[in-house]
Amino acid sequence: MTNNRIKIRPLRPDELKAFWQLAFSNPNAEWTKWNGPYFHDQLPTKIDFLTNIGPSDWLNNDYRWVITLDQQLVGALFAYFDDGNLKRWLDIGITIYPDEAWGNHIGSTALKLWIDHLFTDVTQLPHIGFTTWSGNKRMMALGDRIGMKLEGQIRQVRYWQGQYYDSIKYGILKKEWKKMASNEK
Repeated sequence: MTNNRIKIRPLRPDELKAFWQLAFSNPNAEWTKWNGPYFHDQLPTKIDFLTNIGPSDWLNNDYRWVITLDQQLVGALFAYFDDGNLKRWLDIGITIYPDEAWGNHIGSTALKLWIDHLFTDVTQLPHIGFTTWSGNKRMMALGDRIGMKLEGQIRQVRYWQGQYYDSIKYGILKKEWKKMASNEK
């Protein structure tokens, strides 16, 4: 799927090394400070990503795609079921890895393409959402910018660097998304 310079697509096998370098080689990358830092997730090692995680989780996976800008990898898109094996509650995520690419609306373009793709080609579910935290103002603004609704705010449940933050839920119904898309044409 494409929108001029910004494209979303599956990761190719020959890109595993470049993707690991972009996404996971720097444990202090700026994006790690905003993507659920309170979970203290460890980034995968190069060996683990190239031999295990990359091939099993990233290749041929309808729920993990990459974002390119002018044919260069810049980010990733995710979808996962919040309710596990029930598979009725789909949440999404996005990461733009190089912070110098932030603020150029790559995320809003890519996330719109991703939601279109999921609603059209992947799922028949009536709702797609995402979860962020009140410390991530950019992600909240992204949800607002692309027309998603603030659906929930659970106060002071995310603890990071000595401070409590709110968990924030955004979402949109398929019928709302399709109506919004038809109004933009």
